[in-house]
Amino acid sequence: MNEFIVIKGARQNNLKNIDVVIPRNKLVVVTGISGSGKSSLAMDTLYAEGQRRFLESLSSYARQFLGEMDKPDVDSIEGLSPAIAIEQKPLSKNPRSTVGTVTEIYDYYRLLFANIGIPHCPNCGKEITPQTPQQIIQQILDSIEENQKFMIKAPVIRDRKGEYKDLLKDLKRQGYVRVEVDGIQYTLDEEIPMDKNIKHNINVILDRLVMKKDIKTRLADSIESALNLADGIVVVDVLDKEEQIYSEHLACVDCSISFPPINHKMFSFNIPHGSCKYC
Repeated sequence: MNEFIVIKGARQNNLKNIDVVIPRNKLVVVTGISGSGKSSLAMDTLYAEGQRRFLESLSSYARQFLGEMDKPDVDSIEGLSPAIAIEQKPLSKNPRSTVGTVTEIYDYYRLLFANIGIPHCPNCGKEITPQTPQQIIQQILDSIEENQKFMIKAPVIRDRKGEYKDLLKDLKRQGYVRVEVDGIQYTLDEEIPMDKNIKHNINVILDRLVMKKDIKTRLADSIESALNLADGIVVVDVLDKEEQIYSEHLACVDCSISFPPINHKMFSFNIPHGSCKYC
């Protein structure tokens, strides 16, 4: 492969039959006063010829949909690869814009982080790994004081639109009695209002407990039921304290913190799912 791009006899626009040698695989800056021919060399000669040659390498069937490109006014260009051009354009100013949103790589980064990123605990920095039901049960036993009241919930719907009438009927057929919809508790015999155009959170209330020394067997049964019902996630709601989420998928054993499954919504600052719940 050539080490240089060699341009001979470039006369495009206001270029005066110039010869240029440009090193490949290097950062090269073309500078000069307005009208000196910077764009004529970089865009109208180098980029245009790179694109033209690339299109010529395609099949005749593909080329008929792309149209033909005129050859720049130049004697020869050697060592040229297919070219990509990124131009500056005026953008509408928005105080919420970032480099990611302006360049349109924001959505790709969100997918990248959610699917192949390695999560780490925000407290200790260690890699987060899945938890077993036994580890979850032990964490609950260790974290809740004796005689403290708490509930075990299964989060069956998280931040999704719909009325979920069939789901509620199915839960009732399975023998469940109470649910929590958007923070309000209902029995499944009640008419539960839900707007299909608004995102909802639905938790099935599996058990109401008081922390005692002999509670482990009953707690284990409730935790297992919640994990099975909510695809590996259980919510523990301690009276007058913040809810704790435990997950078979992601947890930090050292800090006793569990996390919900990671998805691309968590990396969006434009929706509540990805925003800080405190600020």
